[in-house]
Amino acid sequence: MAPWREGGQAQFIEHPVPQDTDRSTSATRQWALDRLAEPLTLDEMARHAHMSARTFTRRFRGEVGSSPLKWLAQQRLAHARLLLESTGLPVARIATACGFGDPVALRKHFHAQLGMSPLAYRRAHNAPDPMPAQ
Repeated sequence: MAPWREGGQAQFIEHPVPQDTDRSTSATRQWALDRLAEPLTLDEMARHAHMSARTFTRRFRGEVGSSPLKWLAQQRLAHARLLLESTGLPVARIATACGFGDPVALRKHFHAQLGMSPLAYRRAHNAPDPMPAQ
């Protein structure tokens, strides 16, 4: 039988809130941002967060609203856009610096997300002329 106080008042039982250990994926998101040029997998990100891939994906999606790899591709694309807008680096070097590996992959992501090529994006944003490839 549940504890009950006289006068129709329910028994108050204190339930202390457990200390919240940081179960957020924010540290791993920052870790991944610091390594955009490197090939990162879901398993590596989950391992960094000390979680299984399934748990990491569930928590990540709950915090960010997308899957870890989709978010990573969006961050790489954002970094590529920044480099195209602010530098004269060749597209091949930007692709490598952002973790796409080669210009073809970068162009594919640009077309899928923005409907234009990296060079068209650069021209549209009045970015510096590309430096000659070295």
